[in-house]
Amino acid sequence: MPTVVEEPSSAPAQKTSRAGRNLPAAIGVGAGLIVVLLVGLFLVPPVVALLAAAAAGLGVWEVCGALARGGIKVPRAPAAVGAAVLPLAAFVGGSEALIIALILVCTVVILCRVFGRTDGMVLSVMSSLFAVTWAGLLISLAVLLFHTPEGPAKVLLVILMAVGNDTFGYIAGVLWGKHPMAPRISPKKTWEGFAGSMLGSLILGTVLGALMLDVPWWHSTVLAFFLVIVSALGDFSESMVKRELGVKDMGDLLPGHGGVMDRIDSILFAIPVGYVVFELLVAVGRLGQGG
Repeated sequence: MPTVVEEPSSAPAQKTSRAGRNLPAAIGVGAGLIVVLLVGLFLVPPVVALLAAAAAGLGVWEVCGALARGGIKVPRAPAAVGAAVLPLAAFVGGSEALIIALILVCTVVILCRVFGRTDGMVLSVMSSLFAVTWAGLLISLAVLLFHTPEGPAKVLLVILMAVGNDTFGYIAGVLWGKHPMAPRISPKKTWEGFAGSMLGSLILGTVLGALMLDVPWWHSTVLAFFLVIVSALGDFSESMVKRELGVKDMGDLLPGHGGVMDRIDSILFAIPVGYVVFELLVAVGRLGQGG
């Protein structure tokens, strides 16, 4: 019987990183999103609202999908569409429009569930509102921050600091991490990584703030301090949610990255910190001038 020799496939194998990601795809998607963000921040403002709306809608869609896989049935489409409306409302009408839109969206989501099946209704409603608030409301604060003085630079600064915080924490954790912060929740998060995040973010935030904003340098230092703390708490919260639902990634929409929520999770917690800190510092400055 003649021997059949199989010819090697001519299709190139996809290159993956040690983390199991498709590295070329990850770089391409990341670079494309950065370009779109910069265009929106500094050239075409409506792009910021559209990008935030897309992230909110897709993020809630992913969260609702993860909830469904965990056995919690939620009105997925109404929640995702409603979440996408929130950043658009913030862009058009500011904080007042955002509050009104949030009330209306929550009402619609509740009604969609109330008139459906009654079993598990309370858990379903609370989970839906959680998803809308997590992705939709938090990212809408980026649009509100965008409309403040030096808003585009502030939004970019907060995003860079969030990315830097993750990077410094990862490097310090890999090199020196030995003592877990909360082993039952997130065993890979260590005190050494947290210290690296804090030190690196304080330096990065101070330098970038001095270069990018026309405010006292210590404003960005204060922002970096609180950003690191809130980001750590946010990471633990997300880890608890994923463990409860039994999922590793929220989705797989972005090639090489996982889901939308897996890429913007740290930014979602950084944006509210940036908005609140900058607004409080402005208010304190006005009080000081008035005194």
